[in-house]
Amino acid sequence: MKKSYETATDSKPLAVFKEEKVDTSDIPELDERFWEQAKLSQPKIKSVVSVRLSQEVIDHFKAESPKGYTGRMAAVLQAYVNARQR
Repeated sequence: MKKSYETATDSKPLAVFKEEKVDTSDIPELDERFWEQAKLSQPKIKSVVSVRLSQEVIDHFKAESPKGYTGRMAAVLQAYVNARQR
């Protein structure tokens, strides 16, 4: 069983990597102009709800990964809402 920090390319936790070894040469510096144009945006508040779903639906979403399956369910419902609003 994979641990939560394992990926397809590396199985070491991020904590073992030294920060000074991270290549940031492709990231531009943030100047004053960036901060003058930056806008603060609050995250949307998510409501907690209880919903009855078939075990088949739950198993389908958990099959990809048990972690985050409710977020994937929410994304599918959001896509449905977006499609209906067009």
